[in-house]
Amino acid sequence: MRDPGKDALEALAFSGLNPWTAGRMLSTAGPEVVLARARLRMRDDEARFDVSADERRDQLAALGARFVARGDVEFPEWLAGMPDAPWWLFVTGSLAEAPGIAVVGSRRATAYGLDVAQRVGTVLAQAGISVVSGLAAGIDGAAHRGALIGGGHTVAVLGSGIDVVYPARHRSLAGWIMRSGGAMISEYPPGAAPEPWRFPLRNRIVSGLSRGVVVVEAAEKSGALITARHALEQNLDVYAVPGDIGRPTSRGCNLLIRDGAHPLTDPHELIESLGFGSAVSPSCEVLGLAPGDAVAIDELVERSEDPMGVLAQLGRLELAGRVVVRDGIVSALPANRTAPP
Repeated sequence: MRDPGKDALEALAFSGLNPWTAGRMLSTAGPEVVLARARLRMRDDEARFDVSADERRDQLAALGARFVARGDVEFPEWLAGMPDAPWWLFVTGSLAEAPGIAVVGSRRATAYGLDVAQRVGTVLAQAGISVVSGLAAGIDGAAHRGALIGGGHTVAVLGSGIDVVYPARHRSLAGWIMRSGGAMISEYPPGAAPEPWRFPLRNRIVSGLSRGVVVVEAAEKSGALITARHALEQNLDVYAVPGDIGRPTSRGCNLLIRDGAHPLTDPHELIESLGFGSAVSPSCEVLGLAPGDAVAIDELVERSEDPMGVLAQLGRLELAGRVVVRDGIVSALPANRTAPP
């Protein structure tokens, strides 16, 4: 039997009503009452409310997505307990069973920032911690990639509909996230465009899914600092990567450190401060390599039923200094040695 309250929440979510506005209304009245008020409020566009529950669910099924309301078993309890928690989520993939760590920063990141964000994502993933970010260009994308290279779980919180990947060049990254068992989530209905006003609102969900926030690079006024502010309001730890005092994309991080954020100079320090101990370094044995072996990448790929998995494992081993890759040849190093610089 359908829950009328959840049906009303789903209709509100599909209507495109600003989630912030909906949340304020729902704090004083039940979903069915708010739905009726929303219809009056948006009477110039009532077609938004004419889609039946069956049509909505068919649309979600076609996208491989689902509607999760606050109070559902799947709705993360730590997210439900935050100030201004969302009343619903559109979800594809698998949510983590525990809060993750948010890694955020500038869309116009430097090569240094991209490298740091990817390394942070990889170290977190290798320690079994989910990496939460926004799938945006720059730092967000690098953090997601790092988590995937580390063989871990990552969650992308979108500022658009669940079926609208922005920027478009991250479609392949979104596909990698889904194939690797991660998740993409949004408050906005399918088809919702990535309009600028949506992104600051989604940042509270990025921090709400996390037990801490790492800001890698950020200008003095940026979305990453909005996420950090939400984290502080939620009593979460904020970490910032220090940068060149003359670089605009480092000013936000340096100001965060001045104001009390933890300076992050090594991703492994983050793991230890969270109480997870040192990240476990992967072994060459995952690719069937013994110390001293030298094998062509093509051969490793050909003898595996999961070529993408091989490349991901190879990336982790290279980052951990367990192999050297030169001219298409993978050379395995002994466990007590690391790759030369």
